[in-house]
Amino acid sequence: MGVSLTEMWHQMGAFVKGIAITMAIMSIYSLTIVVQKWWSLRRAQKETIKFAPEFSQFLEEDNLIEAINLAERYKKSHVAIVLGGALKEIKPLLTDGSITVSDINSVERAVERNMLIEVTHLKRGLAVLATVGSTTPFVGLLGTTIGIVNSFSAMGASGSAGLGAISAGISEALIATAFGLMVAIPAVWAYNYFLTKIDNLIAEMTYVSKEFIDYLIKGVSGEFGRSRFTREFTAGGGGGNPISQ
Repeated sequence: MGVSLTEMWHQMGAFVKGIAITMAIMSIYSLTIVVQKWWSLRRAQKETIKFAPEFSQFLEEDNLIEAINLAERYKKSHVAIVLGGALKEIKPLLTDGSITVSDINSVERAVERNMLIEVTHLKRGLAVLATVGSTTPFVGLLGTTIGIVNSFSAMGASGSAGLGAISAGISEALIATAFGLMVAIPAVWAYNYFLTKIDNLIAEMTYVSKEFIDYLIKGVSGEFGRSRFTREFTAGGGGGNPISQ
């Protein structure tokens, strides 16, 4: 004969009910983070899928102005955000056609700063999932312990060791254990999923940023012949290895 959840709830002691409510709050909080994180990463990935090929194409065509405008349009793409600061730093230099090695070093540092900020943003909320996944089983275990204590208390009060005297306490103990696992398992799954997803996004940001820095280095050094920048911009005067015709 089955027992309904309502009957189980009424059979629980006040402390175990508090444990159950605490775990319910933890579950709702973690699920909210899961939905928000999934949605934000999905938007970032969709925009990056559109942004990356266009950005690479503009680099191949030596069209940095359009590359800059493109990065400014994609506000949710993690790759565009990382490159955005670097592109803003280099944009004023394009007007006079002078880009030096020290400028490229400055751009590289800007990329690193933006990447650190974006990685921190991407990982926001993961600590909550990790905490819920690691602590909820112990919270459930606390409820289990109290349930067992209640069982022995009921046994002592009734003076009987029969199943009827301890069934309520055993029931609430097992419910607390099951509830703790039900909250913890999805949180751990989500944490591992998002961590892997974010590692892939970090690899994308690193790859594209390195590609951009290599592009600038090749342009300044003229490693493959005529500077790639000079095909679009007229160089001005100045020192520090400027790009010149």
